[in-house]
Amino acid sequence: MQTWFITGTSTGFGRLLTERLLARGDRVAATLRTPSALDDLVAQYGDRLWVDRLDVTDAGSVKAVVDRAFSALGTIDVVVNNAGYGVFASVEEASDEQIERVVETNLLGSIRVARAALPHLRSQGGGRILQVSTAGGQTTYPNFAYYHASKWGVEGFAETLAAEVRPFGIDVTIVEPGATPTGFGAGLDRAPVMPEYDATPAGDVRRALADGAFPLPNDPARIAQAMIDLVDSGEAPLRLPLGSDTWRDVRASLVARLAEHDAAREVAHSVVAG
Repeated sequence: MQTWFITGTSTGFGRLLTERLLARGDRVAATLRTPSALDDLVAQYGDRLWVDRLDVTDAGSVKAVVDRAFSALGTIDVVVNNAGYGVFASVEEASDEQIERVVETNLLGSIRVARAALPHLRSQGGGRILQVSTAGGQTTYPNFAYYHASKWGVEGFAETLAAEVRPFGIDVTIVEPGATPTGFGAGLDRAPVMPEYDATPAGDVRRALADGAFPLPNDPARIAQAMIDLVDSGEAPLRLPLGSDTWRDVRASLVARLAEHDAAREVAHSVVAG
C-alpha cells in the first residue's frame, strides 16, 4: 500500500487517480477547492481517504495543508501536482486577471506545493513528485500563450528541482498528457473575441474547438493508469509523454528547435572573446 498526496481532485486526472488508487487499496490525501465533491468517496473508503480544502493560489494555506497531510498520514510516497487552470485567448485578448490566475495556479501553485512537501520528503528519506504538465509544456498552439507560459515555466522549475533533490532519494517526473476529454476544455476561461484575429491561426483554432474538429485522441483513464504504472515500476524518467499527439507534436517541436540551434552555430561561436 502506498500513500499519495494529490491536488485538484474534484475532476479530471486528479479524480481518476484518486478513484483508482483507493480501489486498489492505497491511501490518498486529496485536496481540492470544494471538499464536498469527494463525499461519495469518503463514504465508500473511510479513513483511507483524507480530504482537505486547498486553493493553490492561496499562498498562505499551501504549507499548512501539506503539513497537516503528512502529520495525519505519516509517510507520503507520491506527491502529484495536478491542480490546473487554462485561459483560451490570444495574447492581446486575455485580461490581466486571467494572466495572473493562470500563472498563480499552474506555476506558482505547483512551486508552493513542491516546496511545502520537500522538507517532509527529505526527512522521511525520499519519495516522488509527479508534476502534471502537458504537451503544451514543450510545444505551442495558438490561443494558449499564457497556459504555455505557465507550463513551460513549471517544466523548467521541475527539471531543476529533479537535479537538486535526487541526492535525497526524491524523484521528479514531468507528466505530459496530450489533448484528452477530461472536461478541461469546457472549463477553459475565455476572453471577449477580437475580430482582428478571426483570419489568423488563433481564429482557426477557436473555430476548431467550437465545431468539435479539434481532436481529443487520448483516454483519460489510461493516462491516469499510466501514471500509477510508472510509480509501480520504480522507474523515474524526467518526462513522461502520454498521448499520440504529445509524442508527435513535441517531437516535431524539438526537431525544429534543434535544426534552428544547429544553424546558429557559426554566429554563436562568433561572439566568444578572443
